[in-house]
Formats: sequence, C-alpha cells, structure tokens
Amino acid sequence: MQIRDRIKALRRIPAASLRPNPRNWRTHPRSQQDAIRGILAEIGYAGALVARELDDGSLELIDGHLRAELTSDAEVPVLVLDVDEDEAAKLLALYDPLGAMAEANEAMLDELLSSVTTENEALRKALDRLGSRTSQEEDDLPPSPIDVAELYQIVVECADEDDQRSLYEQLTAEGRKCRLMNL
Repeated sequence: MQIRDRIKALRRIPAASLRPNPRNWRTHPRSQQDAIRGILAEIGYAGALVARELDDGSLELIDGHLRAELTSDAEVPVLVLDVDEDEAAKLLALYDPLGAMAEANEAMLDELLSSVTTENEALRKALDRLGSRTSQEEDDLPPSPIDVAELYQIVVECADEDDQRSLYEQLTAEGRKCRLMNL
C-alpha cells in the first residue's frame, strides 16, 4: 500500500480567520471546554489544527474547531491538507472516532497518571475521570447475592456529562443510591 502525504503546509494564522466546517458534528460539553482551556493555559498549542484550502484561498477546518473557538484572538498552527470536499467529509466523520477506538493499558495509564500533576481544576477532574475508569468497571459489576427481581432501576438520558453530574449530585443528596454510567 502506498500512503500519500496530503499535508501541503504548516501555517500559523489567526484562528478567527478559519472557517468552521458547516458539517462539523462534534459538540463540546462544558467539562471538555474547561479541560481544553486548562491544557492550553498550562502547555499551549502542542498540536496543529487541520484544515483544507477552499477555492477562494480561505481555510475550512476539519479538526480543531473548539481550540480555534477558544483562542480566536491568537495565531494558531494549522496543517493545510490537499483534500477535496468529499475527502474532508471523510476525515471530519472519522478523525476523532478512529482515535477513540484505541484501548487502554490500565497499568500503564495508572503509572502515567500517578506522575502527572496540575493545579488546574478542570484538568484534575479530567485526569480523575481517566483514573476512575478501572474502578468504575468494578463498580459496574452486578451486585452480589441480591435477587435481581428486588432491584427497581431507571435509566435517565442526560444532555451531556455536566447534566449527568448535576442530576447525580441532586439524587445522591436526596439519599438515592446512584451510579454514573455511559451507554
């Protein structure tokens, strides 16, 4: 298989000049926005946004919409790709989901997390969520010797992670026994 290099250039341009992709399907909950702000504040840009050049010379984002929005007054690194609209759509649809398909080596993750420090509350929460993945998996096991027929449960669909956390806190404050789950 021959793999083509589709990167035309790395440019540093004002984020405000980038056009958001009208087909962008990703939304960004408050917790993610806060974590991205935190990592940008602590480290800065460590990866480029991805865009394609349109016929009029403007750049349309493929990846990095949130970073561009959060740093609209900054000059940002942008990888400019030589792709057409259909190829850009394919990347837009698959770029993040392909990365999310990676599986975690829990021992290595725990070791890494034990060495990472931050003063930023949003980043601390993101790191805590990463570290709690293994304990959540144990918590998700069915309860031991209780007759399943005695359990009465309800699943509530939340708008996003912040909504889920708020409802969880409200219900636990009322004395309800709750578990956070993603289905």
